[in-house]
Amino acid sequence: MIRIEGTDFKDDYGRTVILRGVNLDAKVPFSPDGSTHIREGFFDHRNVSFVGRPFPLAEADEHFRRLKRWGLTFFRFLVPWEAIEHGGPGIYDEEYLDYLYKIVSKAGEYGMLLYIDTRQDVWSRFTGGDGAPGWTFDTVGLDITKFKESGASITHQEYGADYVPQIWATNGFKLAAATMFTLFFGGNDFAPATKVEGRPVQEYLQNHLLSAYKKVAERLKGLPAVLGYDTMNEPFRGYIACRDLNSTGWYHYKKEECPTAFQGMLLGSGIPQEVEVWQSFLPKKLGTKLLNPRGVKAWKDGYDCVWKANGVWDLDKTGRPVLLKPDYFSVRDGRKINFTNDYQKFYFERFADTIHSVDPNAVILITPPNVDYNPPPLGADNSRHIVYKPHWYDDVHWVTKAYHFFPNAWVGNDKLTGKPVLGLPGTVQASFIDQMRRIKELGNGLCGGVPTVIGEIGICYDMNKKEAYRSGDFSAHIKEWDRLFKALDANLLSYNLWTYNAFNDNKYGDHWNLEDFSIYGLDQRKDPSDIDSGGRALQAVVRPYPRAMAGKPLRISFNIKSRVFEFEFRHDPAIDKPTELFIPDYQYPAGYEVRLSDGSSVRDAANQLLIYTHSRDREVHTVRVTPRR
Repeated sequence: MIRIEGTDFKDDYGRTVILRGVNLDAKVPFSPDGSTHIREGFFDHRNVSFVGRPFPLAEADEHFRRLKRWGLTFFRFLVPWEAIEHGGPGIYDEEYLDYLYKIVSKAGEYGMLLYIDTRQDVWSRFTGGDGAPGWTFDTVGLDITKFKESGASITHQEYGADYVPQIWATNGFKLAAATMFTLFFGGNDFAPATKVEGRPVQEYLQNHLLSAYKKVAERLKGLPAVLGYDTMNEPFRGYIACRDLNSTGWYHYKKEECPTAFQGMLLGSGIPQEVEVWQSFLPKKLGTKLLNPRGVKAWKDGYDCVWKANGVWDLDKTGRPVLLKPDYFSVRDGRKINFTNDYQKFYFERFADTIHSVDPNAVILITPPNVDYNPPPLGADNSRHIVYKPHWYDDVHWVTKAYHFFPNAWVGNDKLTGKPVLGLPGTVQASFIDQMRRIKELGNGLCGGVPTVIGEIGICYDMNKKEAYRSGDFSAHIKEWDRLFKALDANLLSYNLWTYNAFNDNKYGDHWNLEDFSIYGLDQRKDPSDIDSGGRALQAVVRPYPRAMAGKPLRISFNIKSRVFEFEFRHDPAIDKPTELFIPDYQYPAGYEVRLSDGSSVRDAANQLLIYTHSRDREVHTVRVTPRR
């Protein structure tokens, strides 16, 4: 059993625990195959099944054995709302819930720990991401079959070979997803005229999502593998806090066509617009482009734009569209709106209350909005069992899909300030370490201090135009991973790597919007008899670390070239159990030597553990592991 004590995870013996593992990727339906390059059957959203995601139950043993061997035993288990309630409002997929119970139970048999991710990216598969069921659009009259022509969203399924990688993230600023997020988080304030079955739209949407995950909690309650529930993956704020609906300044990521919020509303109402076109790296406006020249509406017959219906804009006497309230979503009663504090906090509290009504001991993991790292103020105590769970990516790497973009220089980005980092490799490394430190400090300030888990961190395996798939040389990937791990180790952080995808291949990557982040790939699995075969850049990914320690960790260091691992901690006199360190066979195939500051150690070869018992004669202890020569 894992519990929270201040900023640490603790086990039943009081030892500090560091949790390290992966995301188990499950964004799209298993049947029919929901891979985003497949358009056939895309709009038949009520007749799908997620049974088999993240992998079929019959294959679970193989994947769990592999991940346990790699020391990645802490899972973020993706469960999209669509997987639970795709058939319609209140229609739950009992077969999927049964599958979920069985595969989570299986994880428990391997001693794994996991939490359920309330999964979404830019709201739904039908707005270029994943998460919400297709019927959620029906509730407000949006027609998912008209989103492409009306500029309401961009999907891989509809754009096919013309799809631009990473453009999916811009959907959060386009009409369909922005509308749904605004209604979900702030419909009571911003769309009071919009009702669904006689109820306020915000209450309708939130109640259905919360009821769906309550079903999950009821099904999984009591399973030892379940640590808790993640409130929502990377919540978008929709239009909330947008200061000027006539500007593209509210975008935090621009790529290709970027209509303003008002232009998006007009496009959805069948009014063609000349919109800005941008490049994403070193952001620059390239020109303009006419969208929706045929005047296709994103709204079904009999429905009007909800923002027109709620007085944001209208047509004048000549039929010309007029923006009536450019700051409608940013100011209320003379006060500036803060999405995190005014709206996200309310949802977090409802989510926690819903889960705790079923499982009072469940941990609630808080993911801040994807535009910043600031969690909402939730009081000074942690009676709700809160964990701060931000995500972190090397944005320059994500955009360029390269390790070093300029010759003889390394480029980085400070995600907390938005400023670039340019210099020698050590400059960027130092910046990454410092960013992780500041992120962890935000967790230290939440509810009087809570543990921090980096819920997503990963690299693009298709970097440098997929050169590694042709050459077999993953050295650039190893370098990119290693500087991320150094930042994590330097801050003694727990994490879930993005991602482990059981269906990854070289052609379609993770089978979602051309992303390719999986640490495992079928096309790299050359020897099925070798459990490591299929692993990618394992030289960096599989690392020794302290799993449970009789005190407070002070330093973790691992050199992937020399394979020297060092760990330092301060013991707690109240703990009489030894310290356990994961020492992977992958890094030490010929064995290893141990140098201790004091005390003694024994090896648990079956579980790849070094069991260290410290002496009581000193306060600080060190363990050094080197390859046997």
